[in-house]
Amino acid sequence: MKVFVQVPCLNEEQTLPLVLAGIPKQIPGVDEIEILIIDDGSTDRTLEVAAEFGVTHFVHHVRNMGLARSFRDGIDYALRHGADIVVNTDGDNQYPQERIADLVQPIIAGDADIVIGDRQTHTIEHFSPFKKLLQRVGSTVVNIAASTDLPDAASGFRAYSRASLYRLNVVTQFSYCMETIIQAGNKRMKIASLAIDTNAKTRESRLFSSMGQHVVKSAEAILRSYIMFKPFALFAWLGVLLVIAGLVPFVRYAILIGVGDGGNHLQSLIVGVVFFAGAIIAFALGVLADLLRTNRILLEETLERLKELQYDAAEVRR
Repeated sequence: MKVFVQVPCLNEEQTLPLVLAGIPKQIPGVDEIEILIIDDGSTDRTLEVAAEFGVTHFVHHVRNMGLARSFRDGIDYALRHGADIVVNTDGDNQYPQERIADLVQPIIAGDADIVIGDRQTHTIEHFSPFKKLLQRVGSTVVNIAASTDLPDAASGFRAYSRASLYRLNVVTQFSYCMETIIQAGNKRMKIASLAIDTNAKTRESRLFSSMGQHVVKSAEAILRSYIMFKPFALFAWLGVLLVIAGLVPFVRYAILIGVGDGGNHLQSLIVGVVFFAGAIIAFALGVLADLLRTNRILLEETLERLKELQYDAAEVRR
C-alpha cells in the first residue's frame, strides 16, 4: 500500500517546513509514504526548502495555474508512480498533518472511497460570522446536489482511493473541492468525514481576492456540476417556474374580461405567451441536456478504462 501526500504550494517557504515536519513517517497498513510538492509558479525558496527536507517528487508549473490544475497534475503524477491513496493537504499548514494517518484508515479498511477532513468551521476563531454562514450554506447546496451529508464540503484536507480517482474528472479552473464531491456523490461513491482541529492561521487565503469572488466562483462550479449530473431536473424546474409566471398575466386577463375590461389589456396575453415560450424552450433544453448527460456518462466510462490502462501500465514499467 503506497500513499502519496501531495502539497500544492505557491511561495510557501515559511510554512512548508511545518507541513513537511508534521507528515507521518509511518502509518498502520501503509508500506510507503511519499511526499509530492506541486509548485504552482513559486518565486521564493519553496523548492529548495522541500529538497532540504528530502522530498524527491515534484510537479513544477512555470507560472501560476491555479488550485484545480495543481490538483489534476498532482493526481496524474501520483497515479503514474503507483499511488494507492492520494492525500491532499495545503502548504500553509492550515491542516493538522498528523491526522493523515486517521484520514486514510477508512480507505485502507475498505469503508470509504473518499475521506474529507471536517474543519468544524463554526469553531474557527478567525472565521467571521458571515464566512461561517457561507460555509454552511455552501455545504448544504453541495449536499443537495450530491445527495450527501457532509459538514464541510469546502475542506481541502482529503484522501482519495486510486479507484475513485479513476472515476473523477475535474473540469473547473477554480477549485476542485465542491466539484469532486458532486461527482462522487452522483457516481455513488462512499464519502466519509473526519472531524479535525485546524492549526493557527498563518496567512490570508490566496485562492480568491475577495469573499464576493469566492461566492461567485463556487456558485459557478456548483451550477456547472449540477447541470452535468441533473440537467433535466434543473431545466424542468425552470420550465415550471416559467409556466407559473405565464399563468399570472393570463389569469389577470381573464379577470379583466369578466369585468368587461379585457380589450384594453392585450399586453397581459403577450407577456403570458412570452413566459410560456420560455417554458417550452426550458423543457426542450432539459431533454437535450439529458441526452448529452447520457453521452458524457459513456465517454467517462471509456476514460476510466483508459486511465486504468495508462496508470497500471506505468506502474508495471516502474
